[in-house]
Amino acid sequence: MMGKRTKIVVGLVVLLGLGLLATPTLLRAIPPRYAARWLPEPLLQIASPQQEVAILPTVAQPLDANSLLGEPTPLAAPQVEVVVIQPTATPGSANMTAEPTAVPSTATPSPMPTATAVPIPTEARLEGIQHQFQDWNNCGPATMAMTLSYFDMFVTQSDTAAVLKPNPEDRNVSPDEMAAYVNENTDFQALYRVNGRTETLKQFIANGIPVIVEIGIDPPGEFTWLGWYGHYLLVVAYDDTNEQFFVYDSWFGTSDVPLENADRNGRNLTYDEVKEYWPQFNRSYIAVFAPEQAETVARIVGEDVDDGVMWANSLSQAQADAAADPGNAFYWFNLGTSYNAAGDFARASTAFDQARVIGLPWRMLWYQFGPYRAYYEAGRYDDVILLADVTLKDRPYFEESFYYKGLALAATGETAAAQENLEKAATFNPNFDLAAVALAELTSEP
Repeated sequence: MMGKRTKIVVGLVVLLGLGLLATPTLLRAIPPRYAARWLPEPLLQIASPQQEVAILPTVAQPLDANSLLGEPTPLAAPQVEVVVIQPTATPGSANMTAEPTAVPSTATPSPMPTATAVPIPTEARLEGIQHQFQDWNNCGPATMAMTLSYFDMFVTQSDTAAVLKPNPEDRNVSPDEMAAYVNENTDFQALYRVNGRTETLKQFIANGIPVIVEIGIDPPGEFTWLGWYGHYLLVVAYDDTNEQFFVYDSWFGTSDVPLENADRNGRNLTYDEVKEYWPQFNRSYIAVFAPEQAETVARIVGEDVDDGVMWANSLSQAQADAAADPGNAFYWFNLGTSYNAAGDFARASTAFDQARVIGLPWRMLWYQFGPYRAYYEAGRYDDVILLADVTLKDRPYFEESFYYKGLALAATGETAAAQENLEKAATFNPNFDLAAVALAELTSEP
C-alpha cells in the first residue's frame, strides 16, 4: 500500500507536471543545457524553443548565379597579412574577429612553400589522448581540452570554456577563436585554415600532429529529431585499407553507439562521410602543434599558409563544387564565403542568395556569418536584420547576430536600436572586440 506521505509527494509531482505542461513559457525559460539534462522527454519537447522553419528564409532566384561558376574571378593582389609559421617563435596573438580583416602587408612575402605529400603509411594513430564528453553546447571547449591532452597538457572543458565562451549560453566558438586560445594561452601553436583535403588530415596524423575539423552532422538514432548541427571532431587516426578516419567526438563518444566510449580507438568516420559533411564548413581545420613542428606544418599546408592564396584556392574549389553539384546549398555558401574574403560583396551576396534558394539549415548562422557581412556591405540591411531575427528568435545566444543587426540598424538610422543590439553583443561575449569597437564608434558620433 502506498503510504500517506508517498501519496502527497506523488500528488505534488503530478500537480507540478500539469502546471509545467500548462505553462510552456516557463519551461522555455530553462536554459537548454539544464533542460536536456534534467527534464524527461515529454517536457523537453515543450521546453525546446519551437522552430517555425526548417530552413533559413529564402529569396528570389538570382538571375546571374550561374555566371559565378565560369572562369575564376581575378582577385586583387592579396591585401591580407601573410601567415608565417616560425619554428621557434613564441606563439603570437590571432585575429579574433568574426570575419577576416584586410591588413596591408608591408613586408615582402617569402616564397610560398609547396605542399609536399611525403610518403606516409597506410594507417597511423595518435596515442595518449583523453576523451571528454561535452557539457551542453560545449563541443569547442571540450574538443580543445581533448586535443591538448595529446601534449600532456591536461585541462578541463571548464578551463578552456572560461576563455573560449565566457557565457555558457554561447552556442558557438569559431575556429579562429579556437586557434587563438592555443596561441595566446599555451606553449603550443595552432593554425586555422579552410579548403583542406583528406590527404592533408592524413599527413598531419602520420606526422604526430592532432587536427580538429569543423563539420556538419545529422544526429543519429534518438537524436535525429534535433536536426542538423555543426560540430567539432578531433581526428586521431586513419586507415586507408578501410577508407576511414577515427575521431574523438565530445558529443557521441568514441564509438558508433551514441554517448558511449565503447571503443577507445575512436568513432568511425568514413572517407565518404568526410567528403559529404566536411564541405559544409568549407573543409576547415585547426592543426595544433609544438613549436618545433612548425616546419612540418608549413610543408603539409603548402601555399595555403598565405591567406590570399588560400582564399583564391577556396574560391576555385567552390566554383568547381557548385558546377559539379549545383543543387548543393553548402557549395554556394562556400562560394559566398570566398568572395567575401576577396572583398567582392556583390558576387558574395549572389552566391548566398543561391544557397538560400536551395535551402540552408536554420542553424546555419549559428556557426558561419558570411551572409551578414555580404548583405551589409552590399547595403541590403533588411536581409541582415531578417536573418538575425530568425536566428535569435527564442535563442538570444549569438553575439555575431546581435553585432550585424546593430550595424544594419545603425545604417538605417535606428541609432537607439542599433546601440541596444551592439550592447547585447558586447555584454554576451566580452571577448568579441568588434562589438565593443562598433559601439564606441556609434556612441561617439555627434
